Amino acid sequence: MNDGVFKPCAITAKVPARLHLGFLDLNGELGRRFGGIGVAISDLGTSLTIERANLSEVSGPEADRALQHLQKMERLLGLRDGHRVKLSDVVPAHAGLGSGTQLALAIAAGLRRLHNLPLDVEGDALQLGRGARSGIGVGLFSRGGFVVDGGRRNEPGLAPIISRLPVPDKWRILVILDPQRQGIHGPEEGTTVASLPPMCAADAARFCRLVLMQALPALADHDLANFGNAIKELQIGLGDYFAPAQGGARFMSPDVAAVLDVLDSAGAFGVGQSSWGPTGFAFAASPDEAARLATIARRHARGEGLDIRICEGLNRGAQIVAHAHPTESDR
Repeated sequence: MNDGVFKPCAITAKVPARLHLGFLDLNGELGRRFGGIGVAISDLGTSLTIERANLSEVSGPEADRALQHLQKMERLLGLRDGHRVKLSDVVPAHAGLGSGTQLALAIAAGLRRLHNLPLDVEGDALQLGRGARSGIGVGLFSRGGFVVDGGRRNEPGLAPIISRLPVPDKWRILVILDPQRQGIHGPEEGTTVASLPPMCAADAARFCRLVLMQALPALADHDLANFGNAIKELQIGLGDYFAPAQGGARFMSPDVAAVLDVLDSAGAFGVGQSSWGPTGFAFAASPDEAARLATIARRHARGEGLDIRICEGLNRGAQIVAHAHPTESDR
């Protein structure tokens, strides 16, 4: 009997990668620690399909990790059906692009949509162990753009998103990937963060001022020069703070660092490293300028290992789409 409720046969989920541009307060004297800024980007992302099945199974890259998220969400939601998940694109893991959060939230949101359950992005993030330090990935999943999170208190819960602005359409972001290296991750990340001394209050205050009084107003005014100056200064300070955990260097990958140095000299804005790297980034004022800078970067890249891409700031979050019939790839 048809009860009039649309019951999807399959779900497709597409989630953009993100760049984490820096932490705000690694001191914590005011009751919150970390805080950060980040941006959703095009060209890199996670794509998957979910449909009902007799037994749960996952195929494609990162299948083992995805299966863990799938099984946990099935238990949490009390779902008796099995599910088939096909991963077609996955952001490189441990590269500073937020791959773990994207994958976990894409599966959670896809399952909820498949079974006509209300979305609960923040609740699912907590249940799946995402957002332990930064709320950037969770915030960008929902809305994209450029976001600021307000840091975490010493109790369970996610850092609140306190600002979200669109990225100007003309701006481009050069993303420099080093497939030969990975950033610090897993238990090592927690141990490393705990081993670093608290940041001095003066530096934390300076970083917050750079974001609130320079980066955000410049972004609102489409002023890339002042935006880039703020991001670069923030990155220098954070790079020096984290250098003891990165072999004494500001950047995890020497090859990426060399390209960023060339881009900085060639006129790029706001060069830096996303999270623990090794991925680097730089901003350009237009598509033509980005193409010019990418040509210079590729010419000066060491060896053949780096992947240099031109991306846009993506002013939308995840796309979770319901289908009345199996997707073409499933037929």
